[in-house]
Parts: sequence; C-alpha cells; structure tokens
Amino acid sequence: MRIAGKVTMVSVALVAAATLSACANSEQASTGTLPITQSSTPPPTKSSPKPTATTAQSGAATGSECTADDVKVEGEFGAKPTITIPATCQPPKKLLSKDLKPGTGAEVKAGSTATVFYQLITWSDKKEVDGNFGDKPFPVQNVGQARVIPGWNEGLIGLKANGRRLLVIPPDKAYGEGGQGIKPNETLVFVIDAQQVS
Repeated sequence: MRIAGKVTMVSVALVAAATLSACANSEQASTGTLPITQSSTPPPTKSSPKPTATTAQSGAATGSECTADDVKVEGEFGAKPTITIPATCQPPKKLLSKDLKPGTGAEVKAGSTATVFYQLITWSDKKEVDGNFGDKPFPVQNVGQARVIPGWNEGLIGLKANGRRLLVIPPDKAYGEGGQGIKPNETLVFVIDAQQVS
C-alpha cells in the first residue's frame, strides 16, 4: 500500500509539473512552430500538424523551380497576409527573399534585434501552420546568431523596420529531416513584418 501511495504522489507531481509547463509555454510570443531551433520538438498548436513519418513532397507541381515572384502575397503591412503558393513550379532549393514593402526605419544587421510579426505556410500542403499577426510581436535577438532557423538568420538581414518581406526557405535552412512539428524536409514560406529594429 505504501508503494501505491508513493506512485500516486509521484504521478500527481508529474501531472502538476506538466500542467505548469504547458501554462508557461502559453505565455510566450507564439506556441506554434516558431522558427526556433531546439533539440526537442516544440509543442504543436491547434493549427500545427502532427509530425509524420512521410516527407514533404512538391505535390503535382512540375517544371522549373519557383521564384519569389511566383509566390503571391496579398495584404497590407501590419495585417495578416494571404499567401498563395503556385502549383506550376517546384519548391526552390535555395533561400529566396523579396521585399514586399520596403521599410523606412533601421536596417537589420548581424547582431540586431528585430521585433516581428510573421505568417508561416508550408509548401507541400499549402496550409497555414503558424503566425502571430493579431498577437504579440516576436523579438529575434542577435540576428545572424539567433536561436531561430538558419533561413531567418540569413533572410532577416537587410530588412528595415516598417518593411514586409517574403522568405521561401528550403528544408536545409529550415527544420530539415527532423521536421520539429512540421513534415520532414518541408519548404517553408514566411511573410515577415518588421515592427522595430534595434
């Protein structure tokens, strides 16, 4: 009976710790598949797909690699964008960057902090996976060495405050084979609004 009591107490403590941990995660800028690199899989959100054993495919797309101009983005700076991924070309194998609205403020340089809003769509299934428009902006500290995916560390350089940028990030600069809550080897499409750069 003593062992059963100890097991019950340990179980209650573990459940309480897990609950507190979940509450702490909900107070972060985003609880989705934010482009943070970490050794464990981030907790999925309501809109985040569960990791699967399959890898991302380009679907029925044929032809050459897409360019940044092939990806269509609608919406004004500061508002949640609508992103349309083409079905007529292949996902690019290199990082693509396009300023949709040139910024007017300070420019992101290596070591800068960029406070941003972002929207993420996965290439293979064209689904919205994560974003923080309408929520708190996300601070990316020490750009170039930040704890985000390589595509952000490279792709944010040169973005100016009050600017909107499209980033199309191939798997090797995103989550790669690990997926981290997204299909392995997925190409990611981000629209990023820089609210502040310091």
